[in-house]
Amino acid sequence: MKAEIMKKFLLALLFVPVTALAAGAAMPLDKAPNVQGDLAALQNGARLFVNYCLNCHSASFVRYNRLTELGLSEQQVRDNLMFTADKIGEPMRIAARPAEQKQWFGANPPDLTLVARARASEEGSGADWLYTYLRSFYRDEQRPTGWNNTVFANVGMPHILWELQGQQVLNHETHALVTAVPGQLSRTEYDKEVADLVGFLVWAGEPGAGFRKQLGYGVLAFLMILFGVSYALKKEFWKDVKKN
Repeated sequence: MKAEIMKKFLLALLFVPVTALAAGAAMPLDKAPNVQGDLAALQNGARLFVNYCLNCHSASFVRYNRLTELGLSEQQVRDNLMFTADKIGEPMRIAARPAEQKQWFGANPPDLTLVARARASEEGSGADWLYTYLRSFYRDEQRPTGWNNTVFANVGMPHILWELQGQQVLNHETHALVTAVPGQLSRTEYDKEVADLVGFLVWAGEPGAGFRKQLGYGVLAFLMILFGVSYALKKEFWKDVKKN
């Protein structure tokens, strides 16, 4: 039994260097614009997520009624964003069955509620990773979907935003992406759409982040005032003590 365990352990050690080499050097990430204070951008990001991502990826830790925190009314959410639920208090789940998705893609597409937080690394934030990833797809006929990605090599996900961005090809000599077929949007316009979508995913990871930060500033302001009052009280108290 011990010999079998030792054999498995040694085999695992042999595969560690192979896995490390396959991962390769981390690609530099582009800085994602911060749109957390822009409600119009977050609303647009929610629209993009519902129309392009929610077909395969859920955000099941977010309920539809939380979208009202982005400045939308419940009726606006029902009419424009709520396609996979009957009640506004339901989570943002997908309609596709997990078994069917596994058959189509080889694996179930992950829930994206916390993807921005999960992708944070030493190279950059999760928002930076998503922003770079969604702008780095290129045509690759060797892949089952016809698409590949310079940030996530051999990814199983197709380029769902290709109609907006167009089709890029990879120059294997310079490792640069070149536009082969223009999309519906210019590069600047597409980058703005991606920034809004990424901003929504960041918000979905912690919808209460804005309130938490405001509360933190309020607490710090209260402590500063309390310190001033306490210091003045201390001076007044010790003034009488010194006289005695």
